[in-house]
Amino acid sequence: MVRVPLSPEQIRAGQRLGALIRTARAGRPPEAIAKDAGISPETLRKIEVGRLPSPSFGTVVSLCDALGLPLQDAVEVWRGGGAQTTRRETA
Repeated sequence: MVRVPLSPEQIRAGQRLGALIRTARAGRPPEAIAKDAGISPETLRKIEVGRLPSPSFGTVVSLCDALGLPLQDAVEVWRGGGAQTTRRETA
C-alpha cells in the first residue's frame, strides 16, 4: 500500500498541533508526558517539532488527556483556528 503524500496544508496543521502540544507541556518532562500518553518520548518529540505532522487520532486524544488539554483546542489549532493565539493573548 502506497501512502499518499501529505499536502502542504496538512504539514502546516501538524506543525501547529506540535507547537500547541509543546506549549501545553510547559516544561514538564517529555518522558513523563509520553509515558502518560502511552507513546515513546521520541514520538512526542517528533510531533512537537513537526516531523510527525499527522499523528493518529488516538495519539492526539492520549496526549490531550496527559496534558489536560481540551481536545477541542487541538481540533481548532489543526483547522487553523485561534486556540493557540487565544492562549498567548490570555497568558
